[in-house]
Amino acid sequence: MSYRIEKDTIGEIKVPADKYWAAQTERSRQNFPVGKEKMPIEVIVAFAELKKAAAVANNNLGKLSDNKKDAVAHACDRVINRELDEHFPLVVWQTGSGTQSNMNVNEVVSYVANEYLQQKGIDDETVHPNDDVNMSQSSNDTYPTAMHVALLVSVEEQLLPALMKLKKTFEAQEEEYKDIIKIGRTHLQDATPLTLGQEISGWRYMLEKCEELIEESKRQLRNLAIGGTAVGTGINAHPEFGARVARELSVQTGYEFKSSPNKFHALTAHDEVVYLHGALKALAADLMKIANDVRWLASGPRAGIAEIEIPANEPGSSIMPGKVNPTQSEMLTMVATQVFGNDTAVGFAASQGNFELNVFKPVILYNTLQSIYLLSDGMVTFNDKCAVGIRPIHDNIDRFLNNSLMLVTALNPHIGYEKAAKIAKNAHEKGITLKESAVESGHLTEEQFDEWIRPEDMTESKE
Repeated sequence: MSYRIEKDTIGEIKVPADKYWAAQTERSRQNFPVGKEKMPIEVIVAFAELKKAAAVANNNLGKLSDNKKDAVAHACDRVINRELDEHFPLVVWQTGSGTQSNMNVNEVVSYVANEYLQQKGIDDETVHPNDDVNMSQSSNDTYPTAMHVALLVSVEEQLLPALMKLKKTFEAQEEEYKDIIKIGRTHLQDATPLTLGQEISGWRYMLEKCEELIEESKRQLRNLAIGGTAVGTGINAHPEFGARVARELSVQTGYEFKSSPNKFHALTAHDEVVYLHGALKALAADLMKIANDVRWLASGPRAGIAEIEIPANEPGSSIMPGKVNPTQSEMLTMVATQVFGNDTAVGFAASQGNFELNVFKPVILYNTLQSIYLLSDGMVTFNDKCAVGIRPIHDNIDRFLNNSLMLVTALNPHIGYEKAAKIAKNAHEKGITLKESAVESGHLTEEQFDEWIRPEDMTESKE
């Protein structure tokens, strides 16, 4: 491999000749050979959007020439278009402010910008990674800004579409199965009837409530740290810089952003991301519940509940022929478990802001982005490979319903709780039907039983 010599304030260092990064990126690459988790490309793209917006703002403020602004914008567009991914090698486990990833972007953008200037025959100007690409900025305000941009875009373009897809599946099944009456279960014991459509409506409404929580968290992410520079005072930046960059980012991305009214908070606290991850945890909790319900209701096929059938996607056992497992539910519950763990990491990391800066930014970002794409992929896969194929098994549904002792609840208004309880216990002890036990008790006639015990009347309030 051939190398070139780059230098920074520490001294000289060899950099692979075919790579666009410079000294500070190379030092980070060598100093942090930790793990396999690379800085997510989503934040690199967000950085490029930010650097482009900053160049426009600095140009409009008379601080950056037209040629340099155009060159930086050209380089940033190449990063945004994912043409330069190989030039961003750094891992998550680096400086807690994300300084080296900020410099990685600055160095690559300046390298490509200078190529652009040479191609245009502009020999009297060069783009410097610190003085030009990082003009009016610090890693301390650019990294949290890129965090918010990357997270909001990921929520908008990955998470919410996936959630909507699964929600629509449940909406359709809620309507399709609205007349299928089945036994309810509480405490894993028989309860009063409901319809399969009503049961699924609970799943659908969980997703709706999580959607509302996520939408609210998006509003919090619109606040950006840009303009705060090193400690929140905005040193070396024009007073209008933060607001101008936020407006430009809004135009570039199509999503509304604004400069935070308090940059001291924006640099040292990440409660907006904690809030977002709280909504992700709520979604994970609901998906855990939905996936568990599905695999319980599909358990069997002959020794379980088996009220619904789910798609058979692959053989379930290497030793038991014909066995099929609820693998999509298992996948989704493992995703939820990972999100719960990520929430702990995010919450703890966000609590560690010291004085003017939180230095756990990369791990906060990494875990939150991972939760977003795991939940997104998990919902889409669960929907496509399982949820859309849910079908009722009518014979089992009817058998459980008609054999349930909890239908006796409908007798409470007519004969009272205690007499109804004795009827249910007698039926259970003798192994006879609820109807037989009711008539045997002498508290009501067969005709009254048929009039009062009607499962279809027990699925909604009549008062």
